[in-house]
Amino acid sequence: MAIMNTKQLSDGLPNCPVADIDSGSDNGAMRWRIDEVWGEGVGILGGPPKATKSWFGLDMAVSIASATPLLGHFQVHNPGPTLVYLAEDALPQVRSRIAGICQHRKLDIDSLDLHVITAPALRLDQDADQKRLTFTVEQLRPRLLLLDPLVRLHRIDENSSADISALLGFLRELQRTCDVAIVLVHHMRKAIRSHLGQALRGSGDLHAWTDHAVYLTRTGPNGSRIRLTLEHRAAPNIEPLELQLASSSDGAATHLEIVGTAPPQDLKPDPHGVGAPSLHERVLATLKSAAAPMSRAQLRSTLRINNNRLGDTLSELQCDGRIRRGNDGFTLAIP
Repeated sequence: MAIMNTKQLSDGLPNCPVADIDSGSDNGAMRWRIDEVWGEGVGILGGPPKATKSWFGLDMAVSIASATPLLGHFQVHNPGPTLVYLAEDALPQVRSRIAGICQHRKLDIDSLDLHVITAPALRLDQDADQKRLTFTVEQLRPRLLLLDPLVRLHRIDENSSADISALLGFLRELQRTCDVAIVLVHHMRKAIRSHLGQALRGSGDLHAWTDHAVYLTRTGPNGSRIRLTLEHRAAPNIEPLELQLASSSDGAATHLEIVGTAPPQDLKPDPHGVGAPSLHERVLATLKSAAAPMSRAQLRSTLRINNNRLGDTLSELQCDGRIRRGNDGFTLAIP
């Protein structure tokens, strides 16, 4: 984002009048990399195992690298080089998948401006690998960086807000410094909730971090359908779509394609999902009505909630000064 007339005091932070900040477009609307799907920020491409997340991510990368529409439908803006790292796939398989998408779109893979990181491992929690990735992005200046999947890119505790927020902070800084849209592929729990962001594995910071989110879930008989749900921080969301993985008659040119608008959601709704009190509110209400301090085990039993989610929520409420932890358990900071 361009900023004009920035000034910096000798011991202060750079700043400028708000009117000098480039809005990104003539009317201040979202500046898309891919219409209605992904802008210039960071986000999660999430789904349970075998939900075609890698296929979708590569389709995004090929689209921006070739200036061709995503899924044959969503237009690309500001195309250019893309950079991908698929930690779970061998390099020949990565090439084969990209070649199949290119064959379907009648693209020449030899002229495709898509680059693959070939390092055997990449640990985003390690300072050395952060510097190597930053240098690579600075040199290539890709429009989009695809990292797939998060679980193979670190050795920290994904349920720890402190650990995961440091890793996400690095990616946010990389996005802003290098003007690169970042797509982070991540797994969702098998028990899908009505609010899909709450089904992402690990800390709630992952969902809070996202500017854009793509959720792929299998629905219908035997999981035969793929449901595409889009979510944006600062733009309206389109209706979910139904996708399928298709190939030519000889089994080549494998690609994702849009079948139509997805039918009404057939997943079992989360009793504590959209429209219900948040977990933070439920914890506070439970402690308020308690006659004595409550232990974590008592709260978990009362709320019937995942232990990791409860731990994150308790930590956040303590940091906000809303609850206290004593020798006997948790209480409201202000009764």
